[in-house]
Amino acid sequence: MVAADLLQKQNHRIVGLHFITGYETDTDCTSGSVPSPAAGIESFDYFKTCALKKLAPIADQLDIEIDIVDCRKQFQSAVVDYFIRTYRNGKTPNPCLFCNPRIKFGTLLEAAIKRGASGLATGHYALINKDSTGRFHLYKGVDPFKEQSYFLAMLSQAQLAQACFPLGGMTKSDVVKLAGKRKLFPADRKESQDICFIKNNGYGAFLDSQPEFSPLPGLIEDTGGTVLGRHQGLHLFTIGQRRGINCPAAEPYYVIRLDRQRNCLVVGWKKDLLTEECHVENINWINKRPKKPIETQVRLRYRHKEVSAKLYPMAGNCAKIRFAVSQEAVTPGQGAVFYENDEVLGGGWIK
Repeated sequence: MVAADLLQKQNHRIVGLHFITGYETDTDCTSGSVPSPAAGIESFDYFKTCALKKLAPIADQLDIEIDIVDCRKQFQSAVVDYFIRTYRNGKTPNPCLFCNPRIKFGTLLEAAIKRGASGLATGHYALINKDSTGRFHLYKGVDPFKEQSYFLAMLSQAQLAQACFPLGGMTKSDVVKLAGKRKLFPADRKESQDICFIKNNGYGAFLDSQPEFSPLPGLIEDTGGTVLGRHQGLHLFTIGQRRGINCPAAEPYYVIRLDRQRNCLVVGWKKDLLTEECHVENINWINKRPKKPIETQVRLRYRHKEVSAKLYPMAGNCAKIRFAVSQEAVTPGQGAVFYENDEVLGGGWIK
């Protein structure tokens, strides 16, 4: 809401877009139960009615039109199915990193352009700059605790050209103060920190409930091959995880590897989590692809501080990353994002 207000103050004409995923659980706006994500097109009226009622105070306060975009089919295929498929393949997905280029700056941006918009503005804490050659560059937002450049690393040049991040030059506290000063609704709204389509029971229960997902119990072994116990499905674990292993030992066990071929959970000590390098595939280069090895900083997950590393370009839009200092819990399926100081060079998926 603050982003829209700032753009209005710059004399931009604003139209609001709110997209429906089919996984919304708001039931206070209409009677009856929430339709399932697989419900037909007729259920869109339910979600639209709920959304418009919830967003009415914002539309009134900003004096803008808010339109509802049906993204249920695209969200299911591009995000939820990817999430399920990645766990089935023994990796750990990152749905937010996947959603931004396909839904927010994919389906939603297309909807904005069809409505005559010149671009799409969001509340991400990040910055964009266009150089003299016409190339767009992505940078960290100024707030070190809230900046979200990591989640935008898969955007293309075409998407960055039509993206706008009005909050990138502000801190979160500045945004909250401005919202309070201008009495914007709601100034103290609680932020979601979880995966938007997974609710109270957690991702394990969500996966168990999917008709195409069948949990498969198997053995737990240590790194030497000794059987320690049994697990109820590899999808319940990720590299570096400590909880849920339930194998007593003198010191805690950590998940070292998910052996999908044998359906075996391999655990070990914390020192066993260390690795000197990893391979990254399907890299999206925002800056130009390097032709030779470069020194860079790599972020291996959103809450991970960047670490120094050397990047070796490889064929097929892949790269080998060799860390200056061995890193813990480098997790297949997660995004690795490369930085040069505050600039995002690109990002790909840990193999």
